[in-house]
Amino acid sequence: MPPRFYVDQALEGQSEMSLPPGAARHVQVLRLQPGSPVTLFDGSGFEYQAEVAAMGRSEVRVHLQSRQLVQRELAQQVTLAVVMPANDRMDGIVEKATELGAAAIQPLMSERSVLRLAGERADKKQAHWQGVAVAAAEQSGRSKVTQIEPVQSLAAWLASLGPGLASQRRWLLSPMAAEPLSRLTAVPGDQTLVLSGPEGGLSPAEEAAARAQGFVAAQLGPRILRADTAPLAVLGWLALSEKS
Repeated sequence: MPPRFYVDQALEGQSEMSLPPGAARHVQVLRLQPGSPVTLFDGSGFEYQAEVAAMGRSEVRVHLQSRQLVQRELAQQVTLAVVMPANDRMDGIVEKATELGAAAIQPLMSERSVLRLAGERADKKQAHWQGVAVAAAEQSGRSKVTQIEPVQSLAAWLASLGPGLASQRRWLLSPMAAEPLSRLTAVPGDQTLVLSGPEGGLSPAEEAAARAQGFVAAQLGPRILRADTAPLAVLGWLALSEKS
């Protein structure tokens, strides 16, 4: 199978082009040569079959040959709103969530957050996580890349939410007075917004604020899952329960 590369520009109508720096660097690292096949995608849902046309020190040109519409995305749009865990565990959440089909990830800070980001540091982390998502999309065969949103406080993010569409399900992961996930997934919806707290959980006031915005508390069983496990467990449930 040819190596896959994400290209952050529209590929429709292109016949020959220079790859952007990131993809070009990967081609060079793999020591591909003129004539080597590659697969490109731009997030539009199409895959483009191409071959390396020319190699330079800093430029790689490819010739696009054909395209096909691929369907490897989830039938529903799932967004994970995650209070960022400590110790770089957010990298793992982004990678696995992309593999499992998340449409977007909203990094958050709450009252009990260990990791706090702002300004340039937050921007750099967002860019880093977006790169992790690109690599995971390339590896997993997805035709779209999970969007990593700018870091926000939980309070500001909740305040920015509208009433939500009738087809949108909003779940708050909480072991307290919560509905089993199996019961909540029986309610139809083509969009699901999952809010997951930090290592110490959300405060009672934060849970109340989420409920006021239409979130329904969901519990994942008798065991307490880590902050970086719980959102992935929900996403895995949704992804693997879809009919193929």
